[in-house]
Amino acid sequence: MTTTIAVPLWLAVVAAVLALWALLDRLLVPSARWLIRSRANKVLDEVGQRLRLQVRPFQQTSRRSLIDRLVFDEKVQQAATAFAQANKMPREVAHAIVERYAREIVPAFNAYFYFRIGAWLSKKVSRLLYRVRIGYSDEAGLAAVPANATVVFVMNHRSNMDYILAAHLAAEQAALSYAVGEWARIWPLQQMIRAMGAYFVRRGSGNDLYRRVLERYIAMATEAGVTQAVYPEGGLTRDGKLREPKFGVLDYMLRGFSLEGERDLVFVPLGLNYDRVLEDRTQLLSVDAQGTKPGALAATFSTLRFVGQQFWLALRSKWYRFGYACVNFGTPVSVKLYCAERGIDFRKLAKDDRIREVSALGRHLMDQVGRLIPVLPVPLVARVLLAAEAGALSELEIKSRVGAEVERLKSCGAHVYLPRSDWDYAVGAGLRMLTLRHLVEEVDGLYRARADEMPLLAYYARSIEHL
Repeated sequence: MTTTIAVPLWLAVVAAVLALWALLDRLLVPSARWLIRSRANKVLDEVGQRLRLQVRPFQQTSRRSLIDRLVFDEKVQQAATAFAQANKMPREVAHAIVERYAREIVPAFNAYFYFRIGAWLSKKVSRLLYRVRIGYSDEAGLAAVPANATVVFVMNHRSNMDYILAAHLAAEQAALSYAVGEWARIWPLQQMIRAMGAYFVRRGSGNDLYRRVLERYIAMATEAGVTQAVYPEGGLTRDGKLREPKFGVLDYMLRGFSLEGERDLVFVPLGLNYDRVLEDRTQLLSVDAQGTKPGALAATFSTLRFVGQQFWLALRSKWYRFGYACVNFGTPVSVKLYCAERGIDFRKLAKDDRIREVSALGRHLMDQVGRLIPVLPVPLVARVLLAAEAGALSELEIKSRVGAEVERLKSCGAHVYLPRSDWDYAVGAGLRMLTLRHLVEEVDGLYRARADEMPLLAYYARSIEHL
């Protein structure tokens, strides 16, 4: 009984690793999951008292259960069978592909992470970088939206800050679920994004099986009442203008919407704008056929240099944030009322008719989004200086021309945000932002747009050009 047994060191190490793994799997991991769930439940109990649009049971369902529900959805299974037959492969292989797509798409919403970490971060980051404002809001229309409705915010897409800004402004109303592109599928960003309830989308995928899996997830989330935010433009604006919209996600939502169901589907147009877009030069470079695209190393160095410059300005008390970021909320559009007025049911329409009707609704929504884009100081001043071409203007002349521009915009129904209700301050803030960025030069009290920065000034002017 006391005989000593000698074992190789490598075997002892393997045994120790396996024992540690068993300890983690059987004791520590379940305890950690219980702790996370208990904290998430406490957060839900707390925020449930103030959220107007409650977190739905669908969002609280385990990710594994949602994946299984999506994989074994009848329409997904039919698509998998057709895919296997078309590609002459075993059905099990097609099933494995479907599960891979489902794992890629389905989020892992965590209430504690969303409301305690994500909401706090979005608030701090938004207000650190911008003076965040809500300009116009149709309060009566928003208040009339039923509490059990599926609410979808339809937005323009100017910056990746849109995700953070919208999450911050909606944090007191609802937990937003976004469609995020493949660019964010890197560790640990994708884990954070999934915990915030977002789902990943392959932009422009021509794979019918993938599109069917994505469609069924969006339909399930919409039917369950999950509050969502979509960008019909599909990507960031490249030249400052609104991009030609695509309505694939709207089609998925409407195709599965039942007029006889207990929930209404309500689209809320939302327009946003910035005095400074962090990605402005990058986006302009992407549409410049003659421009030289920087490599990954050069882009990283440029980003670090930019951050360093901002810190240096802050140390010298010359950092004024990036100006104003403003959001306008428009009049909600009830799909039940819309369908009743037009005498249609999206589920029963033939494909061509459905696509035509989805496009009609989508363009109506995007027209409202365009009208809601706020008019801010920098776009206004940029328009005036561009109109002057190479001419130099005094600050008084700029203020006079901005005033005339504002009157024209207001006559067209535009929503002009006036900081501090003071035009002198607003124009001064816009000029200060442009001169600090060296887009405009001042000589003897006269301001002139720099010739080599005309494209960037035009980028900001185009944000309100359609108005």
